[in-house]
Amino acid sequence: MTKDEFIGLIAPIAVKLRLEGSPLFASVRIAQALLETGGTVNPWNNLVGYKVGSGQPTAYWSGQRVSSNTWEVVQGQTYTNIRGDFRAYDSIEDGFRDQDLLFQTARYAKVRSAATPGEQTQALLAAGYATDPAYAAKLDAVIGNYGLQRYDEEVDTVLEELKAEIESLRVKVAALQHLAALDTVPDWAADAVKAATAAGLVDTPAGGSYDFYRLLTVLHRKGMI
Repeated sequence: MTKDEFIGLIAPIAVKLRLEGSPLFASVRIAQALLETGGTVNPWNNLVGYKVGSGQPTAYWSGQRVSSNTWEVVQGQTYTNIRGDFRAYDSIEDGFRDQDLLFQTARYAKVRSAATPGEQTQALLAAGYATDPAYAAKLDAVIGNYGLQRYDEEVDTVLEELKAEIESLRVKVAALQHLAALDTVPDWAADAVKAATAAGLVDTPAGGSYDFYRLLTVLHRKGMI
């Protein structure tokens, strides 16, 4: 699998989760997956180096795990060939969703509040997501090298389209509500309403819809009220 193929596989999931409210920018999520895996999908679908940790199962992790070699930086010293237990998932998306649960903890508050991808990569480092002191710089480089900002722009475009659609629907609903229940009887329907009230056909003149008053007016003009 080439890097472009890897990005093509991961990007739609990253965009989808961001649109659903994930705290991670799509570009940061893709960069993490690239950096942590080198651009390959491991059999356990954990593309972000998420360790077992407390071991408490979640809605997206059943408790499955694998042991794999990794490396850590401790007090400036790099240690290689360290065995680590990592969470194993049924799908890539489950792994990302489980990671999002981690990011809801107080420790990652600044990750959630980050206003830009660069701010978020720094927040991940500061929160101790990785021990590599160059972690944020590496993520930033991956984002820049592969032009991953385009996926954040895709998210922004979709959100703007959704906002415009919501506003359009709001205007339509307001118009329908106005037609559905007018607070006062329109002047042009006053005679018809008066006649209908006298005939016992209407007991609450105000509060009818536009179509209701139009029907009464037509009937009145035809001499049927």
